[in-house]
Amino acid sequence: MAQMTPEVSKLLERALSLSVEEQEALADSLISNLGGKVDEGMQAAWDAEIGKRIAELDSGKAKTTSWAEVRKRNLAKLPHAH
Repeated sequence: MAQMTPEVSKLLERALSLSVEEQEALADSLISNLGGKVDEGMQAAWDAEIGKRIAELDSGKAKTTSWAEVRKRNLAKLPHAH
């Protein structure tokens, strides 16, 4: 996986400030523009994992974290420009 440059970190920080709907649209657009680099086997594995996680959420087995907490943790990991 490529290393995150300061420019990409800034873009990520801005993306995290978008609404959930805007983030979904951005993520979908980025994935769609990978130029066919999405491996079909990988997509099938993700589909299976998503199904498993939904079942865990529905059954109450999964422990969830609020978006505010996840965002706070992720922003704390970004390098800050001085």
